Amino acid sequence: MAKKQSAQSFRFYDNRQKYLAFVHTCNEKAVVAGRVGQELELVHPRPPALYFFDAGMGDGTVLSRLMRHAHALHPTVPMVAVAKEISLEDVRLGLEKMPDRFTEHPATVLVITNLNYSDAPRLLLRDTQLAAALNWQEIRLTGDSSHAYEEQIEEVSNTLADAWATHPSEKTGNPVYRRPSVLVVYRDDHKFLLDSIIPRPGRPPPHYDLILASQPWRARMSAEFKASRVLAPLARSLAPGGRLIAIQSAGRDPALEIIQKLWPGENPFQVDRHALLAALKTELGRDARDFLLTAPPDEKALFRYEMRTLPSELSDRIGTSTLFAAWNAAAYVNQMEDERLEPVIASGAYLKATQSVLQKFGGLWFNDEAFVVSRRI
Repeated sequence: MAKKQSAQSFRFYDNRQKYLAFVHTCNEKAVVAGRVGQELELVHPRPPALYFFDAGMGDGTVLSRLMRHAHALHPTVPMVAVAKEISLEDVRLGLEKMPDRFTEHPATVLVITNLNYSDAPRLLLRDTQLAAALNWQEIRLTGDSSHAYEEQIEEVSNTLADAWATHPSEKTGNPVYRRPSVLVVYRDDHKFLLDSIIPRPGRPPPHYDLILASQPWRARMSAEFKASRVLAPLARSLAPGGRLIAIQSAGRDPALEIIQKLWPGENPFQVDRHALLAALKTELGRDARDFLLTAPPDEKALFRYEMRTLPSELSDRIGTSTLFAAWNAAAYVNQMEDERLEPVIASGAYLKATQSVLQKFGGLWFNDEAFVVSRRI
């Protein structure tokens, strides 16, 4: 019984308020979108469409930026964007960012699903019982303005509670769907043009030109788990010449220094890109020869994002709100569970550690690392 309670215990990085505080105080989304955009520019779509897959849509910031970038590169190419997301709140936030995408790029098909990594790219369930319960919803937007699309998307968002209901896994405590669901959105006045590329039950998307997997796992999971459950299914979903970019936190930054002042030796980022690519090669077996699996050096893999602050907020006396925001971001990125945070919060030690690091570095920044898996043509 105790083991079950532990698996389902509340975890800091599942806390909605702390996630939103991190998103709104740090520029990770914008920086990640810029890095993914570099890969998008290397993609050469083939008829009938440009296909890309977001393995964790979150609040839709990165996906919407990527769709804008794709339009700038390929303004007349039909686009199919498939996104996996388990959180109802994030599905709603992501949909809120989409009305202008359908206005600027009418030949767009947006698909959002809560399926697992093994099923989501193809929108097909291997379990026949689950497949029979699949909730497939198709929304045809009418009108020709962002305002009209916004009203219709908002109406749809208010009906998704049942489709995106979750419950905690008894094994891991992670949220899992109660009912497998797929939401397909496109403009009704482009249905004829898009008919051959609109995914339908039994007619899944083909393989993808670009796949984004940004922070798709718990940092402390093993390389073998991440390769078998996430990377391998995504890699196998690439089209010839397609590119999978994976991004994860790398540590070795001021945020980790805050954590190590309170828990010496703590390092949640022990599975780096080298270990992941080695595990992926093993998982793919003979199929590994169809992919390029080379780990880039630090100067190409690592990139930095920051917590947004004003110069006046980092004076000799740092304001409480800035300290709280920095502590929240550091603990969130390092995936510290609430039960470990309670003692240092009660003692006030976290404020001293945070202030010390902010004054040492003149702010707070974080390292992410990226690597690319590409499928040979």
